[in-house]
Amino acid sequence: MDTEALKKSLLKKFQEVTADRLQKIQLGVLDLEKETADQAADDVARELHTMKGEARMLGLAAIGQIAHAAEDVLRAEREGRTATEIATDVMLRACDVLSDLIEDLSGANLGTSASEEMVRAMEGVSGQAAPPLPGARPAPTPPPVPAAQPPPVAAAPVAPVAHAPAPVAAPPSALPAAHAPGKGEDEAPSAAKSAIADRTIRVNVEVLDSLGLLAGDLLVESARGRLRSSETEALFERFSRLGDRFMRLAEHLELPTDVRTLLDRVESDLHMLRDDAFRFVRRNDDGINTLHGNLSKMADHVAEARLVPLSTVFDAFPRAVRDMARTQSKEVDLLIENADIGVDRSMLGDVRDALVHLLRNAVDHGLESPDTRQQLGKPLMGRIRIRVRVDGDMLHIEVEDDGRGIDPERLRQVAINKRLINAVQAAALSEREAIELIFRPGFSTREQVSELSGRGVGMDVVKRKVETLGGSVGVNSRIGRGTTITLRLPQSLALMKVLLVRLGDDVYGMPAADVEAVMRVKPEDRLEIFGTLAVRHRGKPTALVALGPLLGLNGGNRFDRPPAVVVRHGEDHAALVVDGFVDEREVAVKPCGGEFLKGAPFIAGTAALEDGRIAVLLHVPDIMAEVRRMARPVTQAPTAKRLRVLLVDDSPIARATEGALVKALGHMVEEAQDGEEAYGKVQNNSYDLILTDVQMPKMDGFSLARRLKSTPAVARIPVIILSSLASPEDKRRGLDAGADAYLVKGELGVEVLAQAIDRLT
Repeated sequence: MDTEALKKSLLKKFQEVTADRLQKIQLGVLDLEKETADQAADDVARELHTMKGEARMLGLAAIGQIAHAAEDVLRAEREGRTATEIATDVMLRACDVLSDLIEDLSGANLGTSASEEMVRAMEGVSGQAAPPLPGARPAPTPPPVPAAQPPPVAAAPVAPVAHAPAPVAAPPSALPAAHAPGKGEDEAPSAAKSAIADRTIRVNVEVLDSLGLLAGDLLVESARGRLRSSETEALFERFSRLGDRFMRLAEHLELPTDVRTLLDRVESDLHMLRDDAFRFVRRNDDGINTLHGNLSKMADHVAEARLVPLSTVFDAFPRAVRDMARTQSKEVDLLIENADIGVDRSMLGDVRDALVHLLRNAVDHGLESPDTRQQLGKPLMGRIRIRVRVDGDMLHIEVEDDGRGIDPERLRQVAINKRLINAVQAAALSEREAIELIFRPGFSTREQVSELSGRGVGMDVVKRKVETLGGSVGVNSRIGRGTTITLRLPQSLALMKVLLVRLGDDVYGMPAADVEAVMRVKPEDRLEIFGTLAVRHRGKPTALVALGPLLGLNGGNRFDRPPAVVVRHGEDHAALVVDGFVDEREVAVKPCGGEFLKGAPFIAGTAALEDGRIAVLLHVPDIMAEVRRMARPVTQAPTAKRLRVLLVDDSPIARATEGALVKALGHMVEEAQDGEEAYGKVQNNSYDLILTDVQMPKMDGFSLARRLKSTPAVARIPVIILSSLASPEDKRRGLDAGADAYLVKGELGVEVLAQAIDRLT
């Protein structure tokens, strides 16, 4: 390698290593204001000394000069000649300048006006005079800086490019690049850390993504191999039974001696062939099982390789929180627990964005001013704590503050003032529902726009990002005590463990992390609460919904004790009725392919199964939002008329679900199992409205509508068709049959049904 190429290689390595070293220096400088100041000072001094030595070896005079001046400031602060706050501010500003120099090394040889000014400012703080940079003009030493101005706060830290193989230093308020192990001239890391560093390489994220997809496909292919092995064994068993039958038949025949001898040889050959076949089956099964086990391990290792420590994101937060707090004259102590837990690299950007919003809200909305905290008897310094823990395949991130908490009554009033809801709706909200108003787009309690808040964006962005990843957001708040916001996320997106269920002939998957239990819905466990159908699960009422009609599929389960999946999203639970269970397995999730699935509601992706079928993976947050919307009671006006409604559907679960919606509107419901029974009831009873399914035995919905409209005595009764058939042709057929309205089950909710009933009655 020529000298120029070697220098470029060393400079590139210096950029990578120094970016991480600079982040450590910033964290150590922030710790100078805490009880661990002595240890922090030693760490910062060691990192600065190493940076200075490496920079001077590579001829980067400006970086070496700033590092040397920063050492003098640190020494002055330790000796008590400079106030800690002044030293902290000027060294953080020096980190900003160093970050710019490391990103563009062309200005690090002779220096820039910014680096020269920074050196002079640090000389003024430390009282030291550093030798001038080569080629730089001498400048008069300014008087000591009495107080450093706080650096501008970055409202939203910017992440490094995800696929950059060699990230460089980012501004202090930005998130750091991925860890790059390196050893400075004076560093003495432990033998364990050195050994780990020697075994660490940088891998492009796109390569890991491809390996993850390939591992998932290979797992599916090995599962297909196991299925083919089972089919081969079944074929051999059929051949064996056929041979036995043939030989038993031959025993009852009178055959010449030479033919009998030949048959004995055939029988011997058949036994040998059977033994060889079964030995092959056993060896093949062993090989397939070993292959499947190894592929599973490989998939696990690939998923583990995709994990990046959350400290990659969290290390930037102490500086950013400090800067945000100073702009509001607040004092904040940020505590972070378990930052070394890993998260899928592809999720890192979304996790960072969500936490930036949460920290900004905690500083701006959550924590009180020092004067207010003093009046309340709280410590002057507010506290924000980030806790991370792993629960199975799920990652829990809690952001807790000890501030003023969330006042549900104030949120109700703000929502009314912003015309997001009316006064009647606000009064009907529970305390939890009122707190969840913060997730409404455009909702903000801040009257005036500031650099931090007041633009009406924030918590809705957090909720959307987390739910896009298949997670959930929970809020727990106590007035005057503080607020805790919990993010629940999958730890890895490479492979996902799912529960496969059957709806008709199709297979659907739900993330196993969202599944709490599977059950059979017994008739005695069903109950009705405020017009909503529910089932008792572990002693508590849980909303009961037929998943097929909810997704816009045909009918609902016809069994008296139908199978159901109890899913959980945040604090919400629901029992989703399905047609059957298939299996639980790990699959490689792929985005929806084809125009027929893109943008479809309730669908998160697809996964290939070993039998060639494609499983559609459901998005539980969307399903739970629809369940909550369906189950929400609607406040009726005092003058609203109570109607007598006939509900016609051959599915008992579909009747129960749709009947709960009608009852939630305050109407009376009677039921019929098919069109023929419904027509008989209409002859003997008086009804204000008829709701009917289409696909039913004996008489379908279209035939019922035609027959009703052709009978003068009952032709005046409005008929609404409720069907999963959503094509324009189906709707035209329904209206041609005489129906007054046609509603698609997958789009059915309280509001939609209420509007149709009001229009027709």
